Amino acid sequence: MRMRRKKHGEERIAACARLLVSDPLLLSRLGDDPAAVFPATGQEEPSRPVHLEIGCGKGNFAVGMAAAHPEWNFLAMERVADVCCLALEKAMASSDTRPGDNLRFLIGQAEHLGEWIQPHSISRIYLNFSDPWPKKGYAKRRLTHRNFLSMYRTLLTEGGELWLKTDNQGLFDFSLEEFAAEGLTLTFCSRDFHSTPEAADNIMTEYESTFTQQGIPICCARVRF
Repeated sequence: MRMRRKKHGEERIAACARLLVSDPLLLSRLGDDPAAVFPATGQEEPSRPVHLEIGCGKGNFAVGMAAAHPEWNFLAMERVADVCCLALEKAMASSDTRPGDNLRFLIGQAEHLGEWIQPHSISRIYLNFSDPWPKKGYAKRRLTHRNFLSMYRTLLTEGGELWLKTDNQGLFDFSLEEFAAEGLTLTFCSRDFHSTPEAADNIMTEYESTFTQQGIPICCARVRF
């Protein structure tokens, strides 16, 4: 269902400009100069690894992860501006939980990431409840299609990871097949993620909370490139 257009959306996004990467080309300097996007950590500290969530929705996961892990920089991407508006406002309201100021947002389409982000500058990619595009003819739009996986390989550092969570069994099966076709190392796989020890420090997305309350099992896979 399409989200109703937000009233004063552009003004609301502008009010959160401090947390928004307004020029995606700044990401081309991410590996060499993280301060182009994130505040410097100080000369005595190493650069923080950059984690990327593609499809951040209303921001629960991104905000929670950035607060829980000040040792990382967190870039959250959302293609729908009105949805990202809600995530930005949530992040602004909780700024005091992130003393490292380590969260930024990007509005754009995932297929452009390879044009924007400097190669080998991302340590981990998260795909949380991505659109399953269930029709067979739409397979190439799935964010775990081998074309996207090839792009992620370029973006990720050596040994970088992709973490997937979904409620959709069809997308999960498809993803496992694509991971195998690309020769990726599967480090974790579960069709009932919340029953595993790995879920102990899990931060839920909005969809995940709803599905869990309904008793729908969550699938999770983690692969290393």
